[in-house]
Amino acid sequence: MKSFVFYNPTKLIFGKDQVKTLPDHLPAGTKNVLLVYGGGSIKKNGVYDDVMEQLNNEGAAVTELSGVEPNPKLTTVREGVELCREHDIDFILAVGGGSVIDAVKTIAAAAKYEGDAWDLVTRKAAPVDALPFGTVLTMAATASEMNAGSVITNWETNEKYGWGHPPYTNPKFSILDPQNTVTVPKDQTVYGIVDMMTHLMEQYFHEETQSPVQDEMIEGVMRAVKDTAPKLLEDLSSYEHRETIMYAGTLALNGMMQMGYKGDWASHNIEHAVSAVYDIPHAGGLAILFPNWMEYNIDVQTKRFARLGEKVFGIETEGKTDKEVGLEGIKALRKFWSSLGAPETLADYDISDEKFDTIVDRAMKRGPFGNFSELQENDVYRVLELSK
Repeated sequence: MKSFVFYNPTKLIFGKDQVKTLPDHLPAGTKNVLLVYGGGSIKKNGVYDDVMEQLNNEGAAVTELSGVEPNPKLTTVREGVELCREHDIDFILAVGGGSVIDAVKTIAAAAKYEGDAWDLVTRKAAPVDALPFGTVLTMAATASEMNAGSVITNWETNEKYGWGHPPYTNPKFSILDPQNTVTVPKDQTVYGIVDMMTHLMEQYFHEETQSPVQDEMIEGVMRAVKDTAPKLLEDLSSYEHRETIMYAGTLALNGMMQMGYKGDWASHNIEHAVSAVYDIPHAGGLAILFPNWMEYNIDVQTKRFARLGEKVFGIETEGKTDKEVGLEGIKALRKFWSSLGAPETLADYDISDEKFDTIVDRAMKRGPFGNFSELQENDVYRVLELSK
């Protein structure tokens, strides 16, 4: 392992009815709150009313920004920044899933920056301050509720990038009540499960050779997700299964699994380029791309693929080579995701090779990438070809 410092400043509040504790976690003197959410599902499931009750009890003036997109757009971020300045916002509350939280992170930093928010996303500038913000999570998927990362799409230029700058883009607190996820529909639940599994695997495939503790943690969380997911899809209203998946999603990318090394993250980079051009669901793209990235790179470190197949998917190893076990593991992953209802090919989203050159160009904007296996232009094109 490499030397590391681990620090996560986000307070995690987990359990039933914890939204009632919201006033306890607001910064002292909070007066003007920007409430940010997505398409309005929180008004149907009662979360909006629960949150507003607590904010009203505190006497806070609330300004709302609704309609945050599944792939949050720069235009929405800019709108949020203007609202912060117009209404003298001193605290932002994200109520929703990872997309809403990602948008809030960039709004919070850009509201304290004199230039355009896109400067921060493209890393032309770094924040030196940010408005404080917290989250009430309504969908288990990204762990954005307990990390500093944010992904924003500039639809005008078809660019989509991840960025973050701790501690400014870390939530001050996040309230996680599994009850708030029981109305998440099946397709979104599946996307969340795929997303958290890819987060775990991005960290599993890394450049270091000494990581037995991290390996066991990642494999354990993946097994818990794999075992729970089919049960949850049979009973979407199950609090117990929602609880397991919600906790797993947070652990998958709150920094604990990646201490001592960098994960790969190449598949995420390729998917960001795909969804910047086609605006498809992020996890849907990952379900298609990740197994093909795995197959393309299996010779890089074959034993690691074999270990994943054995430890997570129960592939028998006797009489088989590491590559055979690894390929069986990749096949089992594809089969598992397909059984949940995840897409299998880019054609499932009516994506052909027509814009592969554009996708490759967007993916390569920051140069070669991948910490497990560095990808060049031809490598990205090959993964896309395998994914058609």
